[in-house]
Amino acid sequence: MPRNRLALATALAVLATPALSACGGSSSASDAKVVTVYSADGLKGENGDGWYDKVFADFTRQTGIKVKYVEGGSGEMVQRAVREKSNPQADVLVTLPPFIQEADAKGLLQKYEVKDAGQVSGADKATDGTWIPVVNNYFGFVYNKKELKQAPKTWDELLDAQYKNKLQYSTPGVAGDGTAVLIKAVHDFGGKDAALAYLKKLQANNVGPSASTGKLAPKVDKGELLVANGDVQMNYAQSRTMPNLGIWFPAGKDGKPSTFALPYAAGLVTKAPHGANGRKLLDFMLARKQQQEVSSIGGGFSARQDVKATDTNAIALTRLMDGVDVFEPDWTDINTNLTSYVEDWKSATGS
Repeated sequence: MPRNRLALATALAVLATPALSACGGSSSASDAKVVTVYSADGLKGENGDGWYDKVFADFTRQTGIKVKYVEGGSGEMVQRAVREKSNPQADVLVTLPPFIQEADAKGLLQKYEVKDAGQVSGADKATDGTWIPVVNNYFGFVYNKKELKQAPKTWDELLDAQYKNKLQYSTPGVAGDGTAVLIKAVHDFGGKDAALAYLKKLQANNVGPSASTGKLAPKVDKGELLVANGDVQMNYAQSRTMPNLGIWFPAGKDGKPSTFALPYAAGLVTKAPHGANGRKLLDFMLARKQQQEVSSIGGGFSARQDVKATDTNAIALTRLMDGVDVFEPDWTDINTNLTSYVEDWKSATGS
């Protein structure tokens, strides 16, 4: 074909191509058999046996939609989505508080009412429908049961010389569980200044920063570390293949162990390239069958109020939480001041 005819044919073909929708969900891209998930670590198994592994495989089998999965720390995933805001690559974002609130505040999430959203407590989800928990969870610490006869009970115990270079927690502002360390310390010590003064002392025993909390548990199991931070769902799931891993909760001034909810919360990304598929996946993750498998497969707690799990894992998790006080952080304050809290932590610890 002569060059001028070829150019004309190409131009006509381009003009005939439908324009892509700016909001996602109705374009040819949205019709592609793929959905991309950016997620905090913890729900995908080390050996392909986690809740995500089962849910994604079942989703693909039933819909033909392949799940592309990208994993990292909660803050890391949000920052990646921020960098891609003008050209989003993810369809669904799953992260821990306060990063899900941060993602919402930065306009990274669009409103979508998940099919069974009514089965999730109103206090646990965004009031404007931008995000919703898919797996409930709680902050915690892990210890090596082989090396330590019993779990530590207080923060002060961690200052002991036996923990020198045998203790590590993930980085606040980068990892959701690492940020949770800071939140829990502020609660237990009665304020930011007292918490930072303690964490400054703890730095003498701390191995150093870690972007991923999930990588710490294997080190504890092997005895490379004696103590590390984590969360109940992830660490309980890991303990199936890590026999030396034990979960514990630091006590506050009243001497009672305490924790707070740290759910995996999911939202549909603004201008998601495959928005329709993202909506389908969100509906699927919160469906009754998948929620009934949260404890039996994932080692976590169902986000639905109408799912009462009775499997072996659910019973063990109930026993683990028995006697542990659960407090409610001021998420509005934390979301507003998170950056300054993290900067103050860096200054106090020299990180």
